[in-house]
Amino acid sequence: MKIEIREILMKDNAKVKEVLVNVMKEFGVPDHGTALQDDELNTMCESYQENNSIYYVISSDGYIKGGAGISKLKGSDKNICELQKMYFLKDIRGIGIGFKLIKICLDFAKKSGYEFCYIETMHNMTAAQKLYKKNGFFQLESPLGNTGHDSCPIWMKRKL
Repeated sequence: MKIEIREILMKDNAKVKEVLVNVMKEFGVPDHGTALQDDELNTMCESYQENNSIYYVISSDGYIKGGAGISKLKGSDKNICELQKMYFLKDIRGIGIGFKLIKICLDFAKKSGYEFCYIETMHNMTAAQKLYKKNGFFQLESPLGNTGHDSCPIWMKRKL
């Protein structure tokens, strides 16, 4: 299996949305108060064109299998970015791709001058939570910013 991590392209929008929605549905993510409601699901490439934003896709043998991005945390005036929409199809989970992609995303965040990185996730995404903890994230008592994801009960942060 040949894995490639690259920046999202306009032609990737529909496939990235399909992958993200399928993985969220697999984990029972509610339709409301989560990334399933985000407008940018329809325009992923365009949504990550700001100077301090980026979205990476993972492709395997030419097929998009997942991705993750960095963008300024909505609703915060602090120097915090958010690791966003990090989802992978089942066939590429557990082989180290998540660890590699988080490193790439956090390196981008550091180079962009962010001080902290924040992430929200679901209670049943335990493998993802373990991965975030391995990468220096710690759990918070309450959410940061105003992401609109009030159905996400797990909030984590790390210093960059």
